[in-house]
Amino acid sequence: MWVGIDVGKGFHHACAVDENGKVVFSRKVANGQAAIEQLIARTAGKATEVVWAVDMTSGAAGLLLTLLWATGAPVLYVPGRLVNRMAGAFPGEGKTDAKDAKTIAETARLRGDLTPVTSPDEVVADLKVLTARREDLMADWVRGVNRLRELLAGIFPGLERAFDYSTRSALILLTGYCTPAAIRDADAPGLTHYLRENGAWPKAIPSMVDKALAAANEQTVALPGEAITAPLITRLAAQLLELDREIKDLDKQITERFGEHPAAGPITSVDGFGPILGAQLLADTGGDLRTAFGNSGRLAAYAGLAPVPRDSGRVRGNLHRPKRYHRGLRRVFYLAALSAIKVKDGPSRAFYQKKRSEGKIHTQALIALARRLVDLIWALLRDGREFHNSPPLTANAA
Repeated sequence: MWVGIDVGKGFHHACAVDENGKVVFSRKVANGQAAIEQLIARTAGKATEVVWAVDMTSGAAGLLLTLLWATGAPVLYVPGRLVNRMAGAFPGEGKTDAKDAKTIAETARLRGDLTPVTSPDEVVADLKVLTARREDLMADWVRGVNRLRELLAGIFPGLERAFDYSTRSALILLTGYCTPAAIRDADAPGLTHYLRENGAWPKAIPSMVDKALAAANEQTVALPGEAITAPLITRLAAQLLELDREIKDLDKQITERFGEHPAAGPITSVDGFGPILGAQLLADTGGDLRTAFGNSGRLAAYAGLAPVPRDSGRVRGNLHRPKRYHRGLRRVFYLAALSAIKVKDGPSRAFYQKKRSEGKIHTQALIALARRLVDLIWALLRDGREFHNSPPLTANAA
């Protein structure tokens, strides 16, 4: 019997089908331990083997998955996009939780290539939470910096051009001075004292003071809205400084937790992979790559780094990037490749330059390197060894 579950925050909907596709039962289940345990007990006497299938593996599905894993029965993942596509194979255009649950069950019954959902180890579970939080904070950081620059350009464009406001020292300046008149009134001694007292980078203070005064002397008029905008800029700069501290503390926590995983050594032995990208790799793949994917090709496909053919008629060899892949995992390998080519005399840089010499543009060469890093990471985790950048990055080494 296959039981498909349409996961929800307050309630799930479960539908069970037999080997002929006949509905055994379909019911609404509260997202609580007692209700889920009753659902599991209901399937006990219905079939000799039960296969569970869910359309969500995080968030509201946490309690459900934990209880399903305890049964020892297989749990499969049916992505929402696949549910949407498979719904067209069944009659009716309506969409309900009951129909979605039946579609999930039927998909699990008909397809043998679905990814099993296994219980992650404690380290990977922690890394999933930490990396998700870091992603939220980084999104807030980028949005905040862009908003800050927009506000500052509206009242003091010269100062907006003068500094990189993703640095702490530039933000410290804005917490005290963000208008031409205020900077001129403070002059060099006042600016220098303020920056030193508030922890700006000492070596950068003289040049910062010179740039700020030069920008202030170029603008002698106060633009409309300055009185309202300046306090907002000061407050936003202070918030960004606090956000920067939170991100750094979180990075330290991620680094420490990632170091406890047995795969940390092999992953970080590869150029381009540090603790943050390594933690994101484990979080996005569940930690156990061999169980989840089976081979490096499937991992590359999951990351969107394996092209898929789109042949039709006389058109042959028409390869494109797949539409369905894990965006976050693709970003991990792409950023790792981008960092790896910065290592002089490294195998990754040599591979990148080889691809460029073959006529590939920068992006194509980076994607090719990212695909090769998939093979390398797979081989290292399979063999339980570290790379240390000693052998050349060839197909045999990968």
